[in-house]
Amino acid sequence: MSSTKYIFVTGGVVSSLGKGIAAASLGRLLAERGLKVTIQKFDPYINVDPGTMSPFQHGEVYVTDDGAETDLDLGHYERFIDRSLSQVNNVTTGRIYLSVITKERRGEYLGSTVQVIPHITDEIKSAIRRLAPDHDVVITEIGGTVGDIESLPFLEAIRQFRQEVGRDNTLFIHLTLVPFIAATAELKTKPTQHSVRELMQIGIQPDILVCRTERPLSEDLKRKIAQFCNVDFGCVVESPDVKSIYEIPLKLHEQGLDREVCRRLHLDTKEPDLRAWAAMVDKILKPPQHVRIAVVGKYTELADSYKSIHEALVHGGIANEAGVTIQWIASDRFTDQETAGELLAGYDGLLVPGGFGVRGVEGMLEAIRWAREHKLPFFGICLGLQTAIIEFARNVCKIPDTNSSEFAPECENPVIALMRSQEGIQEMGGTMRLGAYPCRLRPGSLAAQTYNATEVSERHRHRYEVSNAYRDVLAEYGLRAAGLSPDGSLVEMIELPPPAPTPAVRGLHRRGARSPQTPFAHAGVARAGRADRLTWHSGSRQRTARFSSRVRASSSPTTSTCTSARRSRSWRSSSASGSFTRRRTTRPIAHV
Repeated sequence: MSSTKYIFVTGGVVSSLGKGIAAASLGRLLAERGLKVTIQKFDPYINVDPGTMSPFQHGEVYVTDDGAETDLDLGHYERFIDRSLSQVNNVTTGRIYLSVITKERRGEYLGSTVQVIPHITDEIKSAIRRLAPDHDVVITEIGGTVGDIESLPFLEAIRQFRQEVGRDNTLFIHLTLVPFIAATAELKTKPTQHSVRELMQIGIQPDILVCRTERPLSEDLKRKIAQFCNVDFGCVVESPDVKSIYEIPLKLHEQGLDREVCRRLHLDTKEPDLRAWAAMVDKILKPPQHVRIAVVGKYTELADSYKSIHEALVHGGIANEAGVTIQWIASDRFTDQETAGELLAGYDGLLVPGGFGVRGVEGMLEAIRWAREHKLPFFGICLGLQTAIIEFARNVCKIPDTNSSEFAPECENPVIALMRSQEGIQEMGGTMRLGAYPCRLRPGSLAAQTYNATEVSERHRHRYEVSNAYRDVLAEYGLRAAGLSPDGSLVEMIELPPPAPTPAVRGLHRRGARSPQTPFAHAGVARAGRADRLTWHSGSRQRTARFSSRVRASSSPTTSTCTSARRSRSWRSSSASGSFTRRRTTRPIAHV
């Protein structure tokens, strides 16, 4: 019989309390005790995955090494436990029902009436067991809030699961809210009591309560919660508001959460050594220097749309002992160069992240142009790389009618074009170039120096590529490819090399598993107006890479096409003044 232990984390009262952070923090504590830990997320929505959902509704889509489009909480999991996760770590109602219906269509249920119980709940339990091999502990976060009708099948499944594997092998942790009522200046426990009662009506008695609160809980309040919620006094744990999410593991450990979990699950472990983690937190809270970064994007109204961008910059600050202040600016606000100057004045760097669709793209171009011309360090990711290519082609190379075929399908010179492998694809979900792909770095490039490697692997999520037909002319004017796919057919990174003070403009879509203690070096970015340098590191699932694009490695050589007739064009300079003549060709041009 498997010796794997299972921990289930539920939430009550309201959403967005931080179940993902709590689960990730516990995972970190158990990993520090020498246990092999993995974490999964059950999402109750009917989408098969979040890949087609609006960032304004769901936040960012987190891409794993195997190409799964998952919930942003998987980014927290990877950052805290420092392990790469996969498709099996994120399960939605839609994926469960899709699997069951597919089996029914194949006749696997032998004529049975397919029902929520047992077929849906059995499929959910199978998803839990799938993670057991090679792991001491599986932590499962149940998305949503107790009482939501969408979550009921998942809650019923974990109730059954405890009956099947035994109480000594399972643990229920319930995250709840203890609100502070300003009018009476007191904390209220009634919402927590009602939330636990709702959970008990389903048949689940929580073993441990984690109480989110903005004020400290007194011992009397904890005893009251324990009494009315039928848990031990030592199992009421406070999760206070903190300045950094990386403080949470320390706060939970101080109250003995990991010790109580190990005791109840009969796990004999060493004591965790959290000195390195505490030192890292101290760097975040007391940085000796500060840097201000402007993030110009399409979805800045909801910061969770760029969660991994935020965490990656924080991790870069940790590695460089710098506090990073991030200002989120909507790209729509950049209407001209004068406005761009007003908005970007006073910042040490500009970052343009990924996105889809034409809205806000012209504003990005204005911001990038201002940064290039005023030598403001710039870092582009995904769409950020693509817009940098467009801006450079328009304003430096002077190529007429330059755009991306995504935004202007009939433009004369699409320097960004649809990947050949994407042609003819009709369905939206899960059909982009997704997952980790290798990238070979140009020897001597700033990218190679920063990575200190000749080949790296990064995660991608894109449909469009840098058109090979324009690589020669871009290189002629100084914008060179610093990283290519192994077959040399796809541009992965670009950079403006010295002596230009502007740092490397390079492109990869970083969604990697990196702890904030061991951030992954991405771009060495000169800090504007300073003699020293700031290196931006990726510590996140996601996205960080230099001047990055949705331009990613392909499993087979492709040549992006440029005309509406799908014939490629290459551009050659016809005079020192920079005018161009166009030569049509039916074969790929030389790589740069």
